Amino acid sequence: MNPTVIEICTGGGGQALGLEMAGFEMMAAVEIESKYCDTLRLNRPHWNVIQADVRNIKGKDFEGVDLFAGGVPCPPFSIAGKQLGKMDSRDMFPEALRLIGEINPKAVLLENVPGFASAKFAGYRASLMNKFKKMGYVPSWRILHSSNYGVPQLRPRFVLVALKKEYSEGFYWPEPIGTAPTVGSALFDLMAERGWKGAAAWASEANTIGPTLVGGSLKHGGPDLGPTRARHQWELLRVDGRSLADTAPEARFSINGMPRLTARMAARIQGFPDEWQFAGKKTSAYRQIGNAFPPPVALAVGKSIISALQTQKFSAVHSRLPTYAAA
Repeated sequence: MNPTVIEICTGGGGQALGLEMAGFEMMAAVEIESKYCDTLRLNRPHWNVIQADVRNIKGKDFEGVDLFAGGVPCPPFSIAGKQLGKMDSRDMFPEALRLIGEINPKAVLLENVPGFASAKFAGYRASLMNKFKKMGYVPSWRILHSSNYGVPQLRPRFVLVALKKEYSEGFYWPEPIGTAPTVGSALFDLMAERGWKGAAAWASEANTIGPTLVGGSLKHGGPDLGPTRARHQWELLRVDGRSLADTAPEARFSINGMPRLTARMAARIQGFPDEWQFAGKKTSAYRQIGNAFPPPVALAVGKSIISALQTQKFSAVHSRLPTYAAA
C-alpha cells in the first residue's frame, strides 16, 4: 500500500506531481483557483481535487493521511513584496498548523520562497519550529537549489520537513544528483521544432542554467519573465523575457534573433514533463508554471520522506472523502 498525502495550495501541481512520482497516493489536492483546479483534473482525473479556501477545510476528514504537504502563499515573505509576514492576510502557515493538528500526519512538507530564511523572519521561524515540536514533530529546514536536482534554473526554495519523533531519525535531506542541463540543451528541440535555422547557435550560447522564473500573483505580473533585473539575466542567454510567445520561432525567424519562451518551454525549465498540460489562457498558464515547486525537487524530498516512514508500516486512508463546494 502506498503512503498517502493531502496537499493544500496545490497550484498547477508541481509538488503534487513530484510526490506522486516519489510514490505517494494523492488523497486530496486543495486549491482555491478554478483554472488551477482545471489543470489538476485535466492531468489527473483520478485525483480528489477540492476547489476550496483552505480555511474551510476540516482536517478531521483526512485524519490518518501519512503526509501533509503544501506550498503556502509566498508573498508575505517574498523580497519582491512588502514582507509583512504574519501581518499579511495571505499568510497560510496558521491554517496549515491547524490542519496538521487535526489530521495528525506522520510527516509534513512545506515550501516557500528563500526570503523566509532571512534574518527578518528569524522570530517567526523559531515560533513555527516550537509549535511543531509541541505537536510531537522533529522539524528541520533547508534552502534547496533546484539546479541540484536536474532543473535548468537556479530557483532556491525554503523547504521545511517535520516528522513524528519515531520517524525522524530515518530522514536525510536528498543529495544533489549532478549538474543540471543548460537552458540551451534543455530547450533546443522545442526551439527548433518549426525549422528555425538559428536554434543550434542559440543553444550553444544559452549555455548556463536560467534565473528563477517569476510567476507573479493574481494582482501583479503577466506573461513575462519577471521584473527588469530578471529579464536582463534572460537576455544574457539570448532570451527575450518581455513576454511569452504563442509558438516556437518560425523558419524565417532571424538566425541571430532573440527568441521568446513559450509556456511549454517555461514548463520544461520548471521541471514539468511535456505531457503536463495547463488550463486557461497564457497568463494563467504561466502563473501556474512560474509559481510551481519543481516536480524533480518534490520527487527528491518525497523519496527521502518515504525512506524515513519505512521504519513502520504505512497507514492507509481509503475511505470515502468529502466533497467541498467551490470557493
